[in-house]
Amino acid sequence: MYMVIKKMVKYIQMSFCSGGYMSQSNEVMFSPELVSFIEEWKTKPGNLIMVLHKVQEEFHYISREAADKVAEMLDVPLASIWGVVSFYHFFKLTKPGKHNIQVCMGTACYLKGGQGVLEELGSQLKIPAGAVTEDGIFSLEGVRCLGCCGLAPVMSIGGEVYGKVTKTQIPKILAALRQA
Repeated sequence: MYMVIKKMVKYIQMSFCSGGYMSQSNEVMFSPELVSFIEEWKTKPGNLIMVLHKVQEEFHYISREAADKVAEMLDVPLASIWGVVSFYHFFKLTKPGKHNIQVCMGTACYLKGGQGVLEELGSQLKIPAGAVTEDGIFSLEGVRCLGCCGLAPVMSIGGEVYGKVTKTQIPKILAALRQA
């Protein structure tokens, strides 16, 4: 326990001394558009969620380094940021794969075979839900609802919706994505 606390203090001191928006191990560079957005929202009430949405839009997840930078730019405690990103399901804390596969687990999709689709994808990709393949090409997650109940079971990959998905279609879909 003492070592963790000691490292944490060292980390905070190094971040403070860096004089910029970087962490001890990695620097994250925000686009000029994102920096401008943060500056615009800096003093507005409820800014944290809006800013974090924009950060995730740019990086596809909220890294520790990005959270550090947001904390510094908004002058809010890092704990506040982690409280928000860990509470809301929308925010991701790990970098997704190139092709993020989201399988709907809402009631209609679940009843029409969504769980089986998720399990088959996990089997084919050799990863559980919530993980990324070793090569970083695919990530897999079960999500609450994609809002396409009439097409159940549904999955979304990179914003493209696949409806009435069956286990037998999965190898062909994955093969096409591997070639993309």
